[in-house]
Amino acid sequence: MKRTTIQFLLLLTALIWYGCSGKGAEQRAEAPEVDSTAILDQPETHGTEVKAVTLTNPLDQKMVKTGSDIYDLKCSSCHKLTEDRIVGPGWAGVTKRRKPEWIINMITNVDMMLAEDAEAQKLLEQCLVRMPNQNITSEEARSIIEFMRKNDGEK
Repeated sequence: MKRTTIQFLLLLTALIWYGCSGKGAEQRAEAPEVDSTAILDQPETHGTEVKAVTLTNPLDQKMVKTGSDIYDLKCSSCHKLTEDRIVGPGWAGVTKRRKPEWIINMITNVDMMLAEDAEAQKLLEQCLVRMPNQNITSEEARSIIEFMRKNDGEK
């Protein structure tokens, strides 16, 4: 019994040593190289679901409240209202940098945006975590934009 246990431990040690030594590394597939210039040269994509967004002036306070509630429930664990990043980028100034159509499609159709939009792909490279689909409707996303606009100082 003792001899079998010792043999097993020696075999296990040898397998671990071989696996960690790098000798089997040549057999592992390496990730293909990506041409980042091809990504950077792409035009901004706004998706197909939302083609145009009409913004209100002044802000629609009911939508601001709805957007705030959705933020608290689904967004605040990954996004701060400042420029600071938690998991995803901070929201400060986002409505100044991005068109509302881009924001809505990023919220409602993240898979398409990450596949086709250069800016979304850059954000993924920076954050290293793919934004999950939160099953937010276009109307809810519109409320989130109104909340973002308030966060960015619009009245």
